[in-house]
Amino acid sequence: MSADLPAGRSWDVVVVGAGPAGASAARVAAEAGCAVLLLERAAVPRYKTCGGGLIGCSQAFLPAGLGVTVRDEVESVTFGLDGRRERTFGSTARVRCKMVFRDELDAALTKAAAEAGAVVRDRTAVTALEEAPGEVVVRVGGGERIRARAVVGADGSASRVGRHVGVSCEQVDLALEVEVPVGPGDAARWRGRMLMEWGPLPGSFGWVFPKGDICTAGVVAARGQGEATKSYLREFLRRHGLADRTPLHDTGHLTRCRRPGSPLARGRTIVAGDAAGLCDPWSREGISFALRSGTWAGAAAAEVARASHQGDVQRAIGAYAGAVRSTLEVEMRASRRVMDVFTKRPGLFHTALTALPPVWRGLDSYIGGETTIPALLGTPVARAALTTARLLA
Repeated sequence: MSADLPAGRSWDVVVVGAGPAGASAARVAAEAGCAVLLLERAAVPRYKTCGGGLIGCSQAFLPAGLGVTVRDEVESVTFGLDGRRERTFGSTARVRCKMVFRDELDAALTKAAAEAGAVVRDRTAVTALEEAPGEVVVRVGGGERIRARAVVGADGSASRVGRHVGVSCEQVDLALEVEVPVGPGDAARWRGRMLMEWGPLPGSFGWVFPKGDICTAGVVAARGQGEATKSYLREFLRRHGLADRTPLHDTGHLTRCRRPGSPLARGRTIVAGDAAGLCDPWSREGISFALRSGTWAGAAAAEVARASHQGDVQRAIGAYAGAVRSTLEVEMRASRRVMDVFTKRPGLFHTALTALPPVWRGLDSYIGGETTIPALLGTPVARAALTTARLLA
């Protein structure tokens, strides 16, 4: 997929990272008429540790006609408490959560960016950025210097661009995941049903996502408990009959949630998605945050590239930061409240979810993209549950 670049060419927008945030930013900026270069460190398509669930909000921000294969759709969800008290609920949401493989999703989004006019260059690692008057100089492997009027950093949770901007995070978690092949019987048992099981470590949970003859399964817990998290994964896989399969992939990944007030830009450089620390603190869902912030960052970068005065640059970046802070950061604050209850009282959390029908209906509506976590926390049932949890904590 790599393209040969003319020596000394200057770009309107350079996007670093070809995941959901970066590919979306590149497509939107290209559709706005910008000369866009999309850089990706690995060869596209490439594997990415990710559950691969597209909730309704994510689906709303995908480009029309995206050619990605949907491996399954969630018709029911099983909730468990560390192997106990399992209950399964059917989804009535108008939009079902769709299961995809991240390498296929990212490749399809990158293709959409290329079809919009972006030039894609993979197997190219960014080594440094330099802010200069009216432009940003992007250094890549081998010492090559690429000039751009605007840069979007979407290079993941270990983002080099994020460090350049000064992003800091207040929550870092370790996710361990396997993709395992399953036989016809197990495939039928999981078809249309995903599992969420609250784990033994504070704030931890495990999941199984069905994808035809493959299941994606994993666990997540706070960073710094590596051996305990590995032990949890082994027990989780054993409990659900997935431990005796040879994984197609067996990987780990750090998820990061930004510190409130942490910067979203520096000079003409903007960050989006994981690079900005945009991730749900409780569910650790990041695709919807990446697609939304990437779309907005691409539009902002196009405005920055066209800006003839510094004031115009600041207005474009301010509009992007305002959109992130008034929506995504509001969602993250609400999710942190959920995470606080979940971490301290997982049993109470499980009881509320499985014994109070309005709680499940609310979560189902959120998964379907019909509501948000802040809106759910404003309901009488949620307010009562949060008050009870605080009294019992």
